[in-house]
Amino acid sequence: MNAATSKPELDSEQCTQELPPFRVILHNDDVNTFEHVIVAILQLTPLNEGDAITCTAEAHETGCSLLLVTHQERAELYVEQFAAKSITVTCEPDV
Repeated sequence: MNAATSKPELDSEQCTQELPPFRVILHNDDVNTFEHVIVAILQLTPLNEGDAITCTAEAHETGCSLLLVTHQERAELYVEQFAAKSITVTCEPDV
């Protein structure tokens, strides 16, 4: 192949572009029990039991709690998964 038709080589930094981070936020409600929310967090996220309890208590006391930060597609998936369990979770850009 000559230089005009060969494909340029990409280094690993060009291939692995970082996706913009999104915050996943748990909201308080008057419907779900602490236990239900904690179990859902443990089932759906990589958080441990202590973190799940802390986030649930914070959401109860202040109205919302940051669960985790991830890329947009996964954040939106968390929103859908928690909604399926009747728990309000939203996502927003982490600016």
